[in-house]
Amino acid sequence: MPILPTFTPPDFEDRRLREAPDASIAVVERDGIAPENFHATSMYPEYFKIGGEWKLIQGSRMDCVPVIRENGEIEATEIRRLHIGDRVVVGRSEDGSEGIYLHTNGFRSDGGADSDRFAFRSGRSRETSFTDDYERLAALLRHDKAHGHIVWVLGPATIFDRNARKAMQSIIENGYCHAVLGGNAVATHDLEAAMFNTALGQDLDTGMNVAGGHYHHLDLMNRVSDAGSVKQAIEKYGLKDGLICTCVKEGVPFVLAGSIRDDGPLPEVICDSAEVQIHMRKHTGKATTIVCLATQLHTIAVGNLTPCYTVTEEGVRPTYIFAVDVSEFVLNKLRDRGSLEATTIVANIQDFLYKLTSLLGT
Repeated sequence: MPILPTFTPPDFEDRRLREAPDASIAVVERDGIAPENFHATSMYPEYFKIGGEWKLIQGSRMDCVPVIRENGEIEATEIRRLHIGDRVVVGRSEDGSEGIYLHTNGFRSDGGADSDRFAFRSGRSRETSFTDDYERLAALLRHDKAHGHIVWVLGPATIFDRNARKAMQSIIENGYCHAVLGGNAVATHDLEAAMFNTALGQDLDTGMNVAGGHYHHLDLMNRVSDAGSVKQAIEKYGLKDGLICTCVKEGVPFVLAGSIRDDGPLPEVICDSAEVQIHMRKHTGKATTIVCLATQLHTIAVGNLTPCYTVTEEGVRPTYIFAVDVSEFVLNKLRDRGSLEATTIVANIQDFLYKLTSLLGT
């Protein structure tokens, strides 16, 4: 069975699409203001007829506007990033009648002739067997290691267990991670572990609070700020293990989004939410597989930033999102966003990482 489904493009020889007009274009007159009747993109593959040719927008995502660039490429751009003179597609019909076609069934399967409309345990809960999901994820990671862009979205629970932290380090070292998205906490506590062998003041081996341990994350941030950057602090203090050290060593980029409740934060944390969104979309826009671990707000945010497809050297393919959490509520929030390829696994993060790395042989 192939790992990736075959994408079926629209039938552009169909009279309705063949005879459709070119998409209408309006010019932006004020920075950050879209023309009236602007078209808003979705997460689905979307085609625009430009100069008599249907073109697929690449790197699309929800709630942006299509901008026609000078080279003819179509770019999904947030309204706040529009500039005077940008050429924006206008029109809100998506059936081709205005030169805009939303293709929602390019990856659709009929489910098989014998599939039933009713079935027990069709939802996702702690009672679900997730064995097939683990095996499918492992197969995707093996494939995308060389043919895709794998993004991990991590909460600090990834760090609080020594073996889980080692498992994440091994995943990066073995090439199954091309970018990490998270917040101040996951990076701070990982570097705290590298420097003090604690995470939020608790010993990584025993889980016990150590004397003065509640100062460790604050001391860590203070020392990193004094060094000037995470990389400089790693060199200055000889830090060697964990998530962030391995990212720096292997050249894997990480994007850290700030929040109102952050301590510090670390120098690399981007506190401007609009700015950090741009940096995150550089990775979600080309992601082929995304794995989200125990971070509710970042999981939902990344879900909103990610289209259901991407274009690689293999053609148009789905973007797969796997979300893992002990909370069914968090996982249902992600599934409610409507992603075609969102797989949710109810599991303890440490147990998930143990099983996944076992399947990967790392």
